Amino acid sequence: MEQLMVTIQGQRFCPDIGLIEQLLAENPGWGRSRLSVKLCELWDWRASNGQLKDMACRNLLLRLEKAGHITLPPRQRKSPNGFRNRSLVWVAHRTEPIECALKALAPLQISCVVSASEQDRLFRCLLSAYHYLGLRNTAGENLKYLVYSRDGQPLACLLFSAAAWKCGARDAWIGWPAPVRERNLPYVTNNSRFLVLPRVRVPHLASHLLSRIARRIQADWIAKYGHSLYCLETFVDRSRYRGVCYRAANWQLVGQSTGRSRNDRYHRLSVPAKDHYLYPLTRDFRRRLCDDT
Repeated sequence: MEQLMVTIQGQRFCPDIGLIEQLLAENPGWGRSRLSVKLCELWDWRASNGQLKDMACRNLLLRLEKAGHITLPPRQRKSPNGFRNRSLVWVAHRTEPIECALKALAPLQISCVVSASEQDRLFRCLLSAYHYLGLRNTAGENLKYLVYSRDGQPLACLLFSAAAWKCGARDAWIGWPAPVRERNLPYVTNNSRFLVLPRVRVPHLASHLLSRIARRIQADWIAKYGHSLYCLETFVDRSRYRGVCYRAANWQLVGQSTGRSRNDRYHRLSVPAKDHYLYPLTRDFRRRLCDDT
């Protein structure tokens, strides 16, 4: 019988269907979360920081069930995500205009946002209220930043999350073939949201923040996930923005997207074409991203 092969987070994987069925049969009281944790332990399936890859395993189980290979126990609750089934809570914040020189706000405070914290609730509130794309649930590796003025007023939000699965302009610019890209994609992150609050009109603030974040994100990412980043990317909707702040912060325009969603591996989704910018974090980023070992 031909072995079942699946791709999870860019890696080819042969799941042991027999083991999954055995665990389900021997432990009828287990839920999906308990099953995924046990499988991660048995397979020693861990991220580079040692944490079990529980969410990746749950994704695998859902795909196997959808394909008819296994039958999972019923969901024990509507969603494991506490934000999915309830409305976002409005967090009070000041709304009067801020119009001044950048130095008048210094020193700026840039905070890494911890999930389910008060800052996280403010972060979600601001992006949902003021960013044209809003904010959906963040899955996989991601970093959230909140920027404050010296007197503690929120000024901006930045979200870095999973890189685009495939983009011709980027992939040609880096020079990695598909199998290498699939394996090394976690070393690229996408600035998927960047919001300077509409009440804030401060020249050069946006490009200044991009430069500040570029200098610190490597250390922040390693501290959270235990592995490096070698490149940042972002997509700018040309019908709305010109990408001036990215160019001013030395991001490189490498081409345009083809009008597909980040997760559209099968050419089924359509989105507006966008300018694609990249920012290398190391001088040898191409060598590292194209490493086939």
